[in-house]
This record gives sequence, C-alpha cells and structure tokens, in this order.
Amino acid sequence: MIFNVSVQPFISLMAGILILIMPRLLNYIVAVYLIIVGILGLTHGRMM
Repeated sequence: MIFNVSVQPFISLMAGILILIMPRLLNYIVAVYLIIVGILGLTHGRMM
C-alpha cells in the first residue's frame, strides 16, 4: 500500500493542536511552519 499524503495539511494540524495546548508557542510554531512551507515551495515538494 502506498499513501500519497501532502505534508502541509499534516503540519497545519499539528501546529493547530500545539497552539491550543500551549498558546505561548504560537510565535515559534508560526515561524517553523512558514520556514517549512517556504522550503517545500522552493523545492516543489522534492527534497534531495
């Protein structure tokens, strides 16, 4: 079985859960999310 799962929705879900649990992490979670989405966007989802 091969699963074709997009990374962005999974990251969004995890970030949302962490923000609900620990609101002080909001700045860090947003920063990490933006960095990951930016890297994925620049590499078109293909990592080396």
